[in-house]
Amino acid sequence: MNEENITPEAKPSQEIVTTSPLRCLIGSLVAGGLAYGIYNLMNAIAISFARKPITTDNEIVFRITIAVRTLVVGMAALGAGIFGLVAVGLFGLMVQTLIQGTKKSE
Repeated sequence: MNEENITPEAKPSQEIVTTSPLRCLIGSLVAGGLAYGIYNLMNAIAISFARKPITTDNEIVFRITIAVRTLVVGMAALGAGIFGLVAVGLFGLMVQTLIQGTKKSE
């Protein structure tokens, strides 16, 4: 596709989004809230699984059930951990941009 055929209205905008401490703080709070919510969900799932024992005499069904329960709780823990690390990273980025901003203004 030629660049000449694209009208000025159809070209994508080239807006440069700058990193600001406020954006980092808001992103950190959102990620932290999601991490906390997913952690609570994981806790509720684990408690629910613990209250319902596996009632089977078949060894294969027993092992598959344990594997699925472990997978479900593990995936929720992974999600909570990832969002928690993102929250910490964004908070660190906010601190870094605040420090760099004060150094530039001096």
